[in-house]
Amino acid sequence: MAHRIAVIGGDGIGPEVTAEAIKVMQAVGVPLALTHYDLGGKRYLRDGEILSDATLAELRGYDAILLGAVGTPEVPPGVIERGLLLKMRFDLDLYVNQRPFAGTGPGHSEPHDFVVIRENTEGPYVGEGGVLRKGTPHEVATQGSVNTRMGAERAIRHAFDLAMKRRKHVTLVHKTNVLTFAGDLWMRAFEEVAAEYPQVGTAYNHVDAACIYFVQDPHRYDVVVTDNLFGDILTDLGGAVSGGVGLASSANLNPARTGPSMFEPVHGSAPDIVGTGKADPRAAILSAALMIDFLGESAAAERIRAACAEPVSGSTTEIGSQISSRVAG
Repeated sequence: MAHRIAVIGGDGIGPEVTAEAIKVMQAVGVPLALTHYDLGGKRYLRDGEILSDATLAELRGYDAILLGAVGTPEVPPGVIERGLLLKMRFDLDLYVNQRPFAGTGPGHSEPHDFVVIRENTEGPYVGEGGVLRKGTPHEVATQGSVNTRMGAERAIRHAFDLAMKRRKHVTLVHKTNVLTFAGDLWMRAFEEVAAEYPQVGTAYNHVDAACIYFVQDPHRYDVVVTDNLFGDILTDLGGAVSGGVGLASSANLNPARTGPSMFEPVHGSAPDIVGTGKADPRAAILSAALMIDFLGESAAAERIRAACAEPVSGSTTEIGSQISSRVAG
């Protein structure tokens, strides 16, 4: 049976790279039933729609969601991010953000291969905080970080389950020497879950040290698990040391499968290159590979990843066609 996929091309280069991802999935022979949704900055400017409860209810009925990129310069920062991306993460309980990184970084001769598991529904992103005396010399702004034992533990447990399928090592990244309350919760949860996986080695890095190691020694990592904010920053750095954001894919997962998971490239909508053919579609294609892998099409996903690892050249559509030809053969 065909996999029912909701496609949100979004804004800027989003529809362009998403079209190539779909082309590659069809070329590799994955059966798809696609429904396209017009959501993002352009839709918001047209009629004020970001993500209604009715549309969200429809999305719950799909096997997965494939998203291109959202956001336009005309919409204030945070409107689309909170109203669409974060709403899907929270309401669909996409509590794991999984980002793989493979490549040969600057200054290294040997390729690295690691995965970052970012807790995806807590931390500062829940919106806890407020402003007092805004616009005055005495303005006060607070932004709290919400951490629950359930949220931390289920992200950590996912990291250990993944490590069991890889090289059996998990590194916790936090800032326990300064964030003593949240850090203590994460560390205790990490140690207690680790005790259930005696085959898996463990390590701990402060986040500032991890930033150094990502650049100087990424080979030390297998699976990294961290909180929402640190994960957001580290995964962009991971993309930079693994070939750039044009190759950076991501999965927003509901591992319990109580609803659809959402897959998207890490890059933005890049309105300055829309229609020029300069957008690299490989991040979107690799995100689609993550999606079909999650849906049980592992062999097809591996063929796509292998095809993306070979050199490519040309425009957005030409790169998509080259990869399509490789997976079809």
